[in-house]
Amino acid sequence: MASSERRDGRPARRWQDSLWVMGLMVLVVGLVTRMAFDGFSGWLPALVGAALTSVYAVWLVRRRRRHDARTTGTDPDDIPAMERRILKGAPPPEEPGRRRAMAALVDSRQQRLRRHRWWALPLLAVIFFGTAALWFASGAVAAGGWMLAAAVVSMTWMLWYHVRYDRRLSQMRRRLQG
Repeated sequence: MASSERRDGRPARRWQDSLWVMGLMVLVVGLVTRMAFDGFSGWLPALVGAALTSVYAVWLVRRRRRHDARTTGTDPDDIPAMERRILKGAPPPEEPGRRRAMAALVDSRQQRLRRHRWWALPLLAVIFFGTAALWFASGAVAAGGWMLAAAVVSMTWMLWYHVRYDRRLSQMRRRLQG
């Protein structure tokens, strides 16, 4: 079993955390999705669109990691490992500097989660269920039914994940304080 820390005491990096891996995954998913809808004859526009989406996704992830690193006082490469530690319910780090960084990350995540809670989830519900209502209103009952089912599944998953993530952040906060 691989160690969860490097020699310098920092969390071990996983290959999935690399920006090039994320970019490649977004590129492949975007290309396959666009080609599934548009057919194989439009492979060049699909490739260009997927590449632009991939570059944008990598830019967003990198920007968020740099912001979190500035907030916590750590290296941007350490942020994914710290988030995994929070989500797994692992014990907090022993080193005082790492504990402060983890506490700063928890505070930042809880503040962001609670700041956007009042508008993000209701807006997504309006978009999902509104789209289903528009399908029904246009007479496409089958598409409306599928969209309604997708809306229920998506919103249930988002609410479950939101509550779970908030609970894990609160648990880590208590462990860091106690």
